[in-house]
Amino acid sequence: MSLQMRMVPAPHFVDIRVGALDDLSQILEDQRISSGGHVAVVTSQGGAQPLSKTLKNSAPKATFFTTAGNSILDAKSLADEIKNQNFDAVVGVGGGRVIDVTKYAASQVQLPMVSVATNLAHDGIASPVSILELNGGRGSFGVTSPVAVIIDLGIVKKAPERYIRAGIGDVLSNLSAVKDWELAQSLGLEKVDGLAASLARTSAEALIGRTDSIDSDDFLVVLAEALVLSGIAMGMAGSSRPCSGACHEISHAIDELFPNRTQPHGEQVGVGALFATFLREADERFAELAFALAQHNLPVNSQDLGFTSEEFAQAIFKAPETRPERFTILEHLALDEKQILIKVKEFEASVDSLQLKN
Repeated sequence: MSLQMRMVPAPHFVDIRVGALDDLSQILEDQRISSGGHVAVVTSQGGAQPLSKTLKNSAPKATFFTTAGNSILDAKSLADEIKNQNFDAVVGVGGGRVIDVTKYAASQVQLPMVSVATNLAHDGIASPVSILELNGGRGSFGVTSPVAVIIDLGIVKKAPERYIRAGIGDVLSNLSAVKDWELAQSLGLEKVDGLAASLARTSAEALIGRTDSIDSDDFLVVLAEALVLSGIAMGMAGSSRPCSGACHEISHAIDELFPNRTQPHGEQVGVGALFATFLREADERFAELAFALAQHNLPVNSQDLGFTSEEFAQAIFKAPETRPERFTILEHLALDEKQILIKVKEFEASVDSLQLKN
């Protein structure tokens, strides 16, 4: 019986180093993405000014666009602006919101997209998913994965520390997401893609137990690689499943219930992952995950996120509605509102007993 190679959707090129953005045009030419540099470069309105000189030097023949927001309408508007202009590619330069808008727009006009991350806040850098605002909430949209990923550590280090740390929470939440996926498989509801699960889990394991943090270039490289590998895992699976379970359902519910009080995505999914791990009573990784979050000054309970126990319980009750097609520990236990509040208080007591902040 013949064996067929598996085709893995992944960026053709990944460059993670100090000064990478300075070589943008050369990278586009060397990787045969754009020999003449005729590309659309997209930034946020706020992010355009700090990088304007660097971008004009590194992409002198590019046409520049800005996006004001992160809604599906913003993404469609961008697609309308760049279509029919014979660009070779679309380059998104910024944080997760800009990259998500750019990925969606590039997919709409069927152009290759280059992801240039200016912070490491979440795993959308290389993923085939765009998270965009829709009807007062946030929805996930399938898009084409970036053809190249460029992460300039010199620029990343200028981002607010909180948003770099948030990326750690997003990666660590993979541990819980994979557990949820495996739970669904054990009940005959889904089939786990072993390679995608392995990549997602390995990304998180790369951060567990390290003694350094975001002040170290070595750590930033590992974090950036972990975010890219998480994106590739999602591409393999054809969905966000390897990196999104109850942890992300809880975060999406917070976004919908408390739109004016949301915290960085990675902070919310980190706490969501820790709570989901607590619900798996035999999961020995609860303390390990809690210590990993605390080590990087990330929230470990609802109060750290700015919510009461009752508000957090409300979000957990609503969480399954945000991804009705997804089966996680929350759907499996199917707790009612009173039971959830009891679990939340038990969870908070368990976190306190670890004395993480002493």
